[in-house]
Formats: sequence, C-alpha cells, structure tokens
Amino acid sequence: MIADQKVVSLNYTVKDAEGEIIDSSENAKPLVYLHGQHNIIPGLETALVGKAPGDEFDVTVEPENGYGEYNADILQVVPRDAFKGVEEIEKGMVFSAESPNGPVQLRVANIEGDDITVDPNHPLAGKTLTFSGSVVDVRQATEEELAHGHVHGEGGHQH
Repeated sequence: MIADQKVVSLNYTVKDAEGEIIDSSENAKPLVYLHGQHNIIPGLETALVGKAPGDEFDVTVEPENGYGEYNADILQVVPRDAFKGVEEIEKGMVFSAESPNGPVQLRVANIEGDDITVDPNHPLAGKTLTFSGSVVDVRQATEEELAHGHVHGEGGHQH
C-alpha cells in the first residue's frame, strides 16, 4: 500500500478544468516517485495514501494543494540586454535564472520595446487539475533512495 518511504509507479492523465489533457503517461513509462518526499504535488500525494497496485484514482486538486495560486505581483520587467546572447525574444519563451532561492524558470509574458515582462509563476499555478489513472506498483525504497530523497534505477533518477 502507498505510504511514506515507498516507491510508487503510476499510470496517469492530468486535465485542466476545461478537460484539456495537460500531461499523460499513456504511450510512455509510468511515473515513478518516492512517496512522502514532496516529489509530486501535495494534493495528489495525499489522495494516493493507502492505495495498492491495481487501484484506480480520480482526484481533483485545487491550486493551493497543487502548484499554488497565480501571483501577478511577482512578474518583473527586465531590460532586453538582460538576455545576453539571445537574438530573438518571443512571448512564451522560457529561460532559467538564478534567484536567492536557487534556479527559477521564467516565462516571457510580454514584450514592449526593450522592456521584457517575465513571469516566474509555475505554468500550472492557479489551475484546478484532475488526475486520473491507476497504481502500477508499490515497493519499499532502498536505503540509497531514502538517503537521496528520490527513486533510483528503472523509471527513476540515474547517478
């Protein structure tokens, strides 16, 4: 059964509130993660506790238990010359930048002349998501996986 410190394999489909598919493991390998280590969003992790291989799930996750609420206050306007080495900047492009809390993904939200508005919100922030699928496998994590906080080997992180 799914519990903390177990390695879980899931087949899943994620849809937004309009029913559009955002992501799916269909035609791909199952998602493999270490339960209880915040490797998936909290709302889904909580809903999966106690499920066993073969069990199906259909879970709706509100933004506060998913990728958070959308925060317009964190958008920033930066000068075009901050994008050194980038010839063409287009709305929707994603860049990595260093922040005081580590690396962050920034999406170009708007371009007005040399003023570029970047958005550090997660692309799914503010969205209600529905996850459906089935539990493929549950196993005990290895000592190494527990020490590293993530899965190793097939379907997991490789060192």
